[in-house]
Amino acid sequence: MRYLVRERIFGIGDDYWVETEHGEKAFLVDGKALRLRETFELRDPAGDVVTVIRKKVLSLRDAMKVQDAHGETVATVRKKLFTPFRDKYHAELADGSELEIHGDFLDKEYDIEADGGERVARISRKWFRVRDTYAVDVADGADAALLLSVAVCVDRLSTEEHEEHEEKEKERRRAEED
Repeated sequence: MRYLVRERIFGIGDDYWVETEHGEKAFLVDGKALRLRETFELRDPAGDVVTVIRKKVLSLRDAMKVQDAHGETVATVRKKLFTPFRDKYHAELADGSELEIHGDFLDKEYDIEADGGERVARISRKWFRVRDTYAVDVADGADAALLLSVAVCVDRLSTEEHEEHEEKEKERRRAEED
């Protein structure tokens, strides 16, 4: 099943619907305002919390946690260390398995693979021609809420990293001009 995800969901307090490729409301992303750290809830159409996505504070590497409705951590998403030729992220799942996430994060063209290399989701901007959106194509039988939550984490972490890199580049240019 393909889901349509709005690209810039990270304004605190922003809410929006993730829709199926058929335009049906699947999940509400509820950005929580007035929190000390970034928090997003993924809710089903009835309004029940399915997952909570939080930026991990005081971590050596940026990470985001995905928790179930009971507050149990089901995944921790972070950038992999020591990937010399391209960026990679991974999600450590509560059951001890991992999801490998690789591809082009800025252009939103990447895959999420389970242990053993089986693709469980593909993220692509090409499938939908709607501005500021991308699609998450979830494999049959896979946990759509978890994979959408992981995609949101990767989107946020890669965007932050890109913005940080751009800021450092601006500072370097200003220093050269002085």
